[in-house]
Amino acid sequence: MSPSSSPQPAAGPSPYRAAVAALAGTSIEWYDFYAFATAAAIVFNDVFFPPDMSPYLRTLSAFATFAVGFLLRPLGGIIFGHIGDRVGRKKTLVITLVMMGAASFAIGLLPTYAQVGALAPILLIVLRLVQGIAIGGEWGGAVLIAVENAPRGRAAFFGSFAQLGSSVGALLSTGAFSLMNLFGHDTFMSWGWRVPFLASAVLVIVGLVVRVTLEESPVMEEMRKEQQMTDGTVAELPVIEVFQKAWRTVLIGVFALATATGGYYVVTSFLLSYGTGNLHLSESMLLNGLTLAAFLELAVTPGLSWLADRVGSHKVVIAGLAGVIVLAVPQFMVLGTGSVFLIWLMMLAMRLVMSALYGPIASILVEGFAPHVRYTGISLSYQVCNMVFGGLAPLAAVSLTAAAGGHYWPSAAGLMLISAIGIVCTARLHRIGTAQAYDGRTEGPAAQKAVPTAS
Repeated sequence: MSPSSSPQPAAGPSPYRAAVAALAGTSIEWYDFYAFATAAAIVFNDVFFPPDMSPYLRTLSAFATFAVGFLLRPLGGIIFGHIGDRVGRKKTLVITLVMMGAASFAIGLLPTYAQVGALAPILLIVLRLVQGIAIGGEWGGAVLIAVENAPRGRAAFFGSFAQLGSSVGALLSTGAFSLMNLFGHDTFMSWGWRVPFLASAVLVIVGLVVRVTLEESPVMEEMRKEQQMTDGTVAELPVIEVFQKAWRTVLIGVFALATATGGYYVVTSFLLSYGTGNLHLSESMLLNGLTLAAFLELAVTPGLSWLADRVGSHKVVIAGLAGVIVLAVPQFMVLGTGSVFLIWLMMLAMRLVMSALYGPIASILVEGFAPHVRYTGISLSYQVCNMVFGGLAPLAAVSLTAAAGGHYWPSAAGLMLISAIGIVCTARLHRIGTAQAYDGRTEGPAAQKAVPTAS
């Protein structure tokens, strides 16, 4: 099939409404997820584990509870990818939002180790696993509802709204913990840390109102029409088809996303733990710096995604990865100075270059999979990456730092390595998407560029 004859569903009636729905839902889900990450770095080690354990083991245990949530994210991607590819994007996103919100609210009510002993960390792990399954189906659906409703040639910009939820969620989460920290350390450790988790209930209600009223993706509607005519558009088992026909694309996507996922936790959760635990820096100072960085990410991501639609998403992502390589060592080096100005400056610089990854990478990944298995394909890439690089990154960083006698260099070197691999894989992923667009096998951003817009 020639590029000019490739079927292209028209953009939905309200691409901005779809983008806002993606933003609202992902903001809430990532708020819940980052709340756990922040609490794992500064609270859970003291609240949910035996006081007679060494500080190192308690910190490692806290980050282990953070990591277990990533173990079930690929399963969540398979489950909700199946539903999303066969039933629809909209219904799937409502389910994931409710699951995530309920688990986070329950974490805010958990008893401590001092109250119930070993049952406390067990309950924490169970709820973390529920979070993992829910978030496993969130990102793929949010990206698709935004990208598939986007006008031609603007997929990166509209796709960035789903990723902006990460910035908003991080901002709200870090801001909530910073606010509760103002009540003093004793109050914060006693009950203040619970408030950010309990507050998620209000946010979930807002997100549900937005998502329930959302229309289905036009690509999904087009597939339903084609299924009625050909009885062959919707895959019986999308995950089987992905593994049979697109497993290489999944693997390339995993490594292309590694810095955007695992790298993020290295420069946030691990940096927070390393700064407070190893260098005895102020919690409030680091939390405030991360809050400012989240503001910056929120501000620049749409602009960088707008640029990506004009110069090429892969070029913007590769430039961002190169920036991470340059800043990896300085990011940790300045912590030793104790200078608030230098620490915050490097936090902002690192978040600026990482912002180049978040919005554009979604549109690149969507290009690589056919529409009827796309939810499953991009979810698997993203969630396997999160399981391997996201969940283990803080854990590995803590272990490597301890093995290196408290030095940061192994973590910085690892960040540089995965970014270099990411550059190669991003370029390859772009070539796969472009080839598919010209073969007529996809209706993604590359196809939008390959197929002339009707006048």
